[in-house]
Amino acid sequence: MCLAVPGRVVGVEERDGTRMAKVDFGGVVKDVCLAYLPEIEVGDYAIVHVGFALQRLDEEAALATLELFARMGALEEEFGDAWGLAAAEAGEPEVPR
Repeated sequence: MCLAVPGRVVGVEERDGTRMAKVDFGGVVKDVCLAYLPEIEVGDYAIVHVGFALQRLDEEAALATLELFARMGALEEEFGDAWGLAAAEAGEPEVPR
């Protein structure tokens, strides 16, 4: 399955003329292209699909979506064990599936 997943922007840089970000998906950090959201800043949340930030989200909506995906098991399928490890390290209770 390929999801559009909310993530938090933790770094922004220009790379070969393209604005790029490091986006944290609950402990899994990936490079994301900001071509469609050039105004996004560190600390913002965005929905990311296949490496592109598509839409800015407020934190409440992002966290609610991530919780729903976790309950469905979709994050584990998308990111593997890293999601569960990050939640455990943060002291988050395990979400029942």
